Amino acid sequence: MAHWFHRNPLKATAPVSFSFYGVAGSPAANKICNDLRATRARLLEMFTDVTCNPEIMKNATDAYFSLLQGFILSLDGTTQENKMRFIQNFKWTDTLQGNTPSAQQDAVFELASMAFNVALWYTKFASRLAGKENITEPEAKDVHRSLKVAAGIFKNLKEVHIPRLITPAEKGRDLDPRVIDAYIIQCQAEAQEVTIARAIELKHNATLIAALAFETANFYQKADHTLNTLEPECSSKWRKYLQLKQHFYMAYAYCYHGQTLLASDKCGEAIRSLQEAEKCYSRAEGLCKEYRQTKGPGTTAKPSEQLFFLKLGSLIKNTLEKCQRENGFIYFHKVPAEAPQLELKASYGLAEPVPFELPPLSEQCTAEVYATFDLTKGAKNDKAKPKEEEVKPVKEPDLKPQKDTGCVIS
Repeated sequence: MAHWFHRNPLKATAPVSFSFYGVAGSPAANKICNDLRATRARLLEMFTDVTCNPEIMKNATDAYFSLLQGFILSLDGTTQENKMRFIQNFKWTDTLQGNTPSAQQDAVFELASMAFNVALWYTKFASRLAGKENITEPEAKDVHRSLKVAAGIFKNLKEVHIPRLITPAEKGRDLDPRVIDAYIIQCQAEAQEVTIARAIELKHNATLIAALAFETANFYQKADHTLNTLEPECSSKWRKYLQLKQHFYMAYAYCYHGQTLLASDKCGEAIRSLQEAEKCYSRAEGLCKEYRQTKGPGTTAKPSEQLFFLKLGSLIKNTLEKCQRENGFIYFHKVPAEAPQLELKASYGLAEPVPFELPPLSEQCTAEVYATFDLTKGAKNDKAKPKEEEVKPVKEPDLKPQKDTGCVIS
């Protein structure tokens, strides 16, 4: 499956010990703290483990979040905030802001930040799988589902958890609504790319493919517009990707719309649609070059040299030549000056986010154990403040894009 996706870096975080000496007043309370530390460390390891798959990731995520909710949900039968919510400081970097972390002493901030990284992992897993040679149909479905799962996590954070933060997200940070909206829309657009590839392979009618491509181009345009008020130095590269994908799929839409018009004996209009496809494709080529030259967070690649890109150029050229031949021999239609207005609606194949739900609260987190956490005790050894934990960048696996053979999904 000849796909290429831009990816921003994973978020990095400082280690968290959950060492509440004196506060954790029972063996069961201490066990919760130890298990929080262990499950958090395990989940962070999974982000860079190339053998990790969605099942392993879900298990690691559930193990940590089922315990972390013990510091967020009310466990004493009242409507008051959980007394443990604000006891621990958490530091996280952001995907667009380099290695400068933001910090909040809030377990909800930790939940949102970690879940954000889980969603990013799903997008990277999808990208890695989509770059494989000879991808199978089940693998293509995994790519499609992983992107929709990621969209569902981002959507859930935006609607449920980020509004609960006491300190609002800073502008340009990952929990900024503009940034999270762009991630949601990008995931949906990329999932639709998989659908389009499948529709083309199965030779679905050109009308459906044109409509899907048009809707996908609109998604990319919407994601780009969502980021247009961010600082250019942190968003320019990402925006170039969104713009080149928008023009690429508009070229697809005009190309397949031209095929539909030709099949309806509207050869002049078909030629004009194909000419517009050429324009969009040429603009996408230019944006590929700009993307490579733009500095900023994220992967660097040469999309215009990938086979998926080159194949569309050949398809547009061949289809336009066919239309021009037919018009010269059979139709003799006048080619309109204006490009056709695309008012295409896809009835099928639109990607909806998979709803995300947190796991149930761990059985360890009971009201009885919760009562043994005593905030009045404080730390026993408070002679010296612990050293500030440094946030080290995540060493992501060196996953070079595999050679694109142009194989389609079997």
